Amino acid sequence: MDFARILEFSGSHPVLILAFLGTLGMLIFLETGRRLSGMKPVGPMQAIQLNNREDGVFLDTRDESEYRDGHIPDAIHIPLKELSERLTELEKYRSKPVIAYCRSGNRSTAVGNILTKHGFESVYNLAGGITAWQKNNLPVNKI
Repeated sequence: MDFARILEFSGSHPVLILAFLGTLGMLIFLETGRRLSGMKPVGPMQAIQLNNREDGVFLDTRDESEYRDGHIPDAIHIPLKELSERLTELEKYRSKPVIAYCRSGNRSTAVGNILTKHGFESVYNLAGGITAWQKNNLPVNKI
């Protein structure tokens, strides 16, 4: 496809072009945020290994209602909006793996910025969040 045809298409379909550019910009923004957060993405099985072999801890960063609907057993629940004020609750895990998760893995990325800024050494993001956990038929507790 030559450049002239691309320009012609762009002129004929400005809404499609704007939607494409907006989507592309959003993807770049989210991916850059993930990479700069200091978190390493892990899948559910890797997260279980970190939890079992390295005495890691799961950190649920979702709201109270989401947590009650189902959470990883023994997860510490600190909603993202409360994390900065409640960091002392995680102090004993400073040198252990902290596996943060939310519903799909986007909100928990912000946790990486906060925890690494406060000296936590091993911060991970559960890729796909609790949704990926449940798709793998792993256990969840409900309140």
